[in-house]
Amino acid sequence: MIIRPRRLRTTRAMRSLVAETRVHPAQLVLPVFVADGLTEPAPITSLPGVVQHTLRSVADEARLAVDAGLKGIMLFGVPKPEDKDAYGSIGWAPDGILNRGLSAVRDAVGDDLVVMADTCLDEFTDHGHCGVLDQVGRVDNDATLERYVELAVSQAVAGAHVVGPSGMMDGQVLAIRTGLDAAGFDDVAILAYAAKYASAFYGPFREAVNSSLSGDRRTYQQDPANRREGVREAALDEAEGADLLMVKPAGYYLDVLADVAAQSSVPVAAYHVSGEYAMVCAAAERGWIDRDRALAEAVTAIVRAGAHIVLTYAAIELAKGLS
Repeated sequence: MIIRPRRLRTTRAMRSLVAETRVHPAQLVLPVFVADGLTEPAPITSLPGVVQHTLRSVADEARLAVDAGLKGIMLFGVPKPEDKDAYGSIGWAPDGILNRGLSAVRDAVGDDLVVMADTCLDEFTDHGHCGVLDQVGRVDNDATLERYVELAVSQAVAGAHVVGPSGMMDGQVLAIRTGLDAAGFDDVAILAYAAKYASAFYGPFREAVNSSLSGDRRTYQQDPANRREGVREAALDEAEGADLLMVKPAGYYLDVLADVAAQSSVPVAAYHVSGEYAMVCAAAERGWIDRDRALAEAVTAIVRAGAHIVLTYAAIELAKGLS
């Protein structure tokens, strides 16, 4: 007798009925960029459909995210070049662009959307690294932790529900948790970028934040060749008190994502990063692939691998297609 698995693929309704993986709008988080000094949103050429926002437009975008059924938004700040310094101090300044953006979004949507903040120095330093440099130009891990605590507390004051340390410093989760608790923000959660790789797929993001980076971040972000290391980093962050864990990038690290999801007792997120998104858009512009189907397939694969939460620049449009 012939075994006929195709019976379960005969109609769209049948395929939907037996689907093993479902993506829901509530799982999607929209990354957004809010830039200082703009009077209107500025398109990002390498990220089609994505802009640097003004304070007004980022609040409007947050409202659109709520209307689409999203439950999360992640803010990245883009300061004026003249406000950058060696320490990234504009990052924790109350009048810094990220903290003003967080307040604008929180005022606009309240608790209808989980407001997340990128807790890192790279956008704010004049050298573009994710931490403070020592006298010979290396990133000083422990000196950077002090700055991360200042960042996280300032973001909590500004209204963030979640802080997202993404710099891959050893001990960053424990330092931030201790600092938040001491400042009275024990209800602010930590989304730890636990397995973050020194990837080639961050290029468009660098344009989006007007990065000042020279060199690379291989001494603190992980080697793309390593799988077990990602699992180890995630386990350390969970032990330090992370409420959620992140794997970044997502699509090229599904093995790491699956491993982390299998061992973690907290929710796991994955970031469909700028280069992954931009490649789909570029191929679609040439007529080589179907953009909407490719983006939906990419996010489905990320969820299938074990992600509870997916950060994607296509979050709103995908959510509309799912509803």
